[in-house]
Amino acid sequence: MAASTADALFLLGDLFEVWPGDDAAHEPGFEHECVEVLRATSERLPIFFMAGNRDFLVGPGLAQTARLTLLADPTVFSFGHQRWLLSHGDALCIADTEYLAFRAQVRDPAWQQAFLTQPLAQRRAIARAIRSESEERRQGGREYADVDTSLALAWLEAADASVLVHGHTHKPADHAVDATHWRIVLTDWDTDAVPPRMQALRLHADGHAERVALA
Repeated sequence: MAASTADALFLLGDLFEVWPGDDAAHEPGFEHECVEVLRATSERLPIFFMAGNRDFLVGPGLAQTARLTLLADPTVFSFGHQRWLLSHGDALCIADTEYLAFRAQVRDPAWQQAFLTQPLAQRRAIARAIRSESEERRQGGREYADVDTSLALAWLEAADASVLVHGHTHKPADHAVDATHWRIVLTDWDTDAVPPRMQALRLHADGHAERVALA
């Protein structure tokens, strides 16, 4: 972030492995250090944040502290002569019914309010347990569900956008949805992979999307 020459930065979810609540930003440690980086960057350029499946508890408190603008999922971004549809992508993976049921539960305001009333240490422990369970399923050979093409096309047409940009699936690639619509899948950041997977996507006013290696 310190070296970015972008005019604006869009973070489409899962910036954090887990986010136990905005009060974590005020405790010494990793979350606080991350927020300091975000805040320093926001002094140079605007930062827009969309919640993912791991940091869905990012809320107005963090947005105010780090000077972020929170985005709904999906959001239309008009830039140059292009309309881009931005999404984390998890809501489009409708074949993963187990995950979608979990998503509906944890996105419910009543569930979130009840969860956030628990002590921070307890919330951290619960979040770690959920992440460990998810990682065990992945290592057990379970494949990540992919975006449903028909639903992606419906979203694009409803938004009058030609390109969908999303993450979540851990399958970075460019896909033709149909003859006039595309979706671009962001890379998952894995510095332990060979070669390391660390990319940003740079959008240009002429409609060109460029993958930029960060490592």
